[in-house]
Amino acid sequence: MHTGGRLVAGSHNRNEFVLINADENGRIKSVRELSGQICQICGDEIEITVDGEPFVACNECAFPVCRPCYEYERREGNQACPQCKTRYKRIKGSPRVEGDEEEDDTDDLDNEFDYGDIDALGPQPMSESLYSGRPNTGRGANNGSGLATNLEHGSSALNSDIPLLTYGEEDPEISSDRHALIVPPYVNHGSRVHPMPYTDPSIPLQPRPMVPKKDIAVYGYGSVAWKDRMEDWKKRQSDKLQVVKHEGSNDGNFGDDFEDPDLPMMDEGRQPLSRKLPIPSSKINPYRMIIILRLVVLGLFFHYRILHPVNDAYGLWLTSVICEIWFAVSWIMDQFPKWYPIQRETYLDRLSLRYEKEGKPSELSSVDVFVSTVDPMKEPPLITANTVLSILAVDYPVDKVACYVSDDGAAMLTFEALSETSEFARRWVPFCKKYNIEPRAPEWYFGQKMDYLKNKVHPAFVRERRAMKRDYEEFKVRINSLVATAQKVPEDGWTMQDGTPWPGNNVRDHPGMIQVFLGQDGVRDVEGNELPRLVYVSREKRPGFDHHKKAGAMNALVRASAIITNAPYLLNVDCDHYINNSKALREAMCFMMDPQLGKKVCYVQFPQRFDGIDRHDRYSNRNVVFFDINMKGLDGIQGPIYVGTGCVFRRYALYGYDAPAKKKPPSKTCNCWPKWCCLCCGSRKKKNANSKKEKKRKVKHSEASKQIHALENIEAGNEGTNNEKTSNLTQTKLEKRFGQSPVFVASTLLDDGGVPHGVSPASLLKEAIQVISCGYEDKTEWGKEVGWIYGSVTEDILTGFKMHCHGWRSVYCIPKRPAFKGSAPINLSDRLHQVLRWALGSVEIFFSRHCPIWYGYGGGLKLLERFSYINSVVYPWTSLPLLVYCTLPAICLLTGKFIVPEVCLYLFVCQ
Repeated sequence: MHTGGRLVAGSHNRNEFVLINADENGRIKSVRELSGQICQICGDEIEITVDGEPFVACNECAFPVCRPCYEYERREGNQACPQCKTRYKRIKGSPRVEGDEEEDDTDDLDNEFDYGDIDALGPQPMSESLYSGRPNTGRGANNGSGLATNLEHGSSALNSDIPLLTYGEEDPEISSDRHALIVPPYVNHGSRVHPMPYTDPSIPLQPRPMVPKKDIAVYGYGSVAWKDRMEDWKKRQSDKLQVVKHEGSNDGNFGDDFEDPDLPMMDEGRQPLSRKLPIPSSKINPYRMIIILRLVVLGLFFHYRILHPVNDAYGLWLTSVICEIWFAVSWIMDQFPKWYPIQRETYLDRLSLRYEKEGKPSELSSVDVFVSTVDPMKEPPLITANTVLSILAVDYPVDKVACYVSDDGAAMLTFEALSETSEFARRWVPFCKKYNIEPRAPEWYFGQKMDYLKNKVHPAFVRERRAMKRDYEEFKVRINSLVATAQKVPEDGWTMQDGTPWPGNNVRDHPGMIQVFLGQDGVRDVEGNELPRLVYVSREKRPGFDHHKKAGAMNALVRASAIITNAPYLLNVDCDHYINNSKALREAMCFMMDPQLGKKVCYVQFPQRFDGIDRHDRYSNRNVVFFDINMKGLDGIQGPIYVGTGCVFRRYALYGYDAPAKKKPPSKTCNCWPKWCCLCCGSRKKKNANSKKEKKRKVKHSEASKQIHALENIEAGNEGTNNEKTSNLTQTKLEKRFGQSPVFVASTLLDDGGVPHGVSPASLLKEAIQVISCGYEDKTEWGKEVGWIYGSVTEDILTGFKMHCHGWRSVYCIPKRPAFKGSAPINLSDRLHQVLRWALGSVEIFFSRHCPIWYGYGGGLKLLERFSYINSVVYPWTSLPLLVYCTLPAICLLTGKFIVPEVCLYLFVCQ
């Protein structure tokens, strides 16, 4: 039983039950009140009225407010309910205030002590006269000697026929022989409980503790000195969870009149960080009805086509029917994943309230950003530099961001361009953050046709903007000069400033290279602030090794970043996709760091938006149907597919682990039939068989998790022969999975990221070079179960598909301002080459072991999600039946045979 922090006293034989308050400002409540509501203003419990019901201040919305706060609001505030803004009406027992309505009946306060003609009431027993109203002990002259004398009679003066009272009123729900006496506290601590003897309050009581040396705090919560400890506890809680109130009165429960910082308001920081916005039924239901109608038409069409073959042209008829069935199945695979489209909305202010408390370090998770490039002649270094600058200037804590640039071509031009970029970033990053400009890629910021003075009020903005534009023009000149110099490669290759040959002169045979440009000690911006880390990585390449193109480069970045920074989240962008919305990382963290949704999210995919597209979009670069319709439909099922760029990953999910299992409520058991019942036995056998299969599947998929837990126990210092055997076994399995780097294996065990403790920077650099070597992945699960999956040039589809098969879900985030923008093909040949590459990748997946038609059953992939993956793999094959079906009319005209039976009409003439 909850006692509200009060000392409980009573006697069952004497029919007494008392809650002795420990605080002079506290309120003693009845037993019924102990499980009541909580006041949303002061946090106290809502008291029970004389009618036995909880106190209700507002009859419109029943917003929980206690009586003291209600009276204070009527006396000092705006006299309105904080939630619905309805004016408070006066409740009996409360003082009048200006503006109250006139009441026809007798005022209960004006006649509180008006008992009328006492003589007319006739003689009353002493006990009844004492308890007919509220006790007034300790209130001056009304508590005269007569009352004290009557109290001295003890329990013998009580009439057993009259029940005890609660707050001076009889509780009808308690029987007369089991009624509780609960006496309220008074100003001078005169909490006298009948039949306790009366003592003169003017005479001080001598303290007589039983254990004088014992601290009263040792007695715990419930002792009479609980107030200070409660205040300390509340202070600690307020430090953990910053309590804030809603801004304004339109969307919150409290108005502008509640400006007292001591009043606890709703903790908005504990609200969900995002929410689903379903498509209005007025828009989606007609679409669903059309799909159903088309299904009915298809059923009738195939019913006619199959039951009416053409015997004269059976081959043509059969070919046409096969093509039509293929088209129908493809249409179904494309339409049904769109059945549950949703949109999402994020709350960046709640993210800041939860993880960025004033005066404390930011608790936002770290993010490693991957930028991949190969040939600087096809991917201009100036475009890559703008992408890097937009990343370094992102609106995120600088110590939580690290940018890794993968140069898979080992080009010295890219290396020198990054060196120039790091120097220009020391001026560009503080300028962006000082004036909050968008976008933060200088090429597109200075090139946009808009009023750049809009919402800019700082007097020095125009001057600094002109200076920054001049600096950027000089930066472009230096980059273009590097590009012009790189056109003519020397016969002996390039050399460094100290005369050392550039290690990447041979693109197909060079060692691994890592260079940290920004982020080390001593390198800061022009204003003395810290900058995000910028790292150049070029993995080792040797003849005779399969390097797996982009997927292999991304896996090398995963390992190198795990050694250097080991952020729990990764952002993957192409070198021509810059960050258009500086809050893009925060948008993703609203899903990843959400306490409820985030645990099962493997990645957050953003739509692709492009610059430089003509008004008519002649090459269909926008892909409106895919990015604005199909992806929203997949988000309502298990999440969108991974499209290769603009995606924030959970590092743990990339390591090939299963999603956290959802706890299911215990199922009902069948105990109503005897054991010999065949029906019940059959159900038991089936249930046992299913449970065995489920256990086998769980053991198979959670093997890696068990290895991690075992290794954690070993590192904690467990000793013994069994632990040593488990250590060797677990270490062997982890090395087979992740490779021979103990530092990297240890980093995979850190749930919150970070570099393993006790490792020197020199050893970290050595390990980072090791993990990007070309032979590191041999006899491991990289590319098979871990990281980006190998086997197709469209590694993005395979990687997302494997994660969904492990039970993870993804999220599609469409912020109001596009998060990323890239460069689209500007001519037909580039567009056809891109489409051909996608089709080739889908064909490779179709013939691989990871084909969604037969792979991943028994895992966590949902049926409609599988339909979408199947459709993305088989769509190139649709060209074959389409080509055949288009040639059928010509064949029919040449042969005189048709694919449909002739329809003969007979006219019956009635004579």
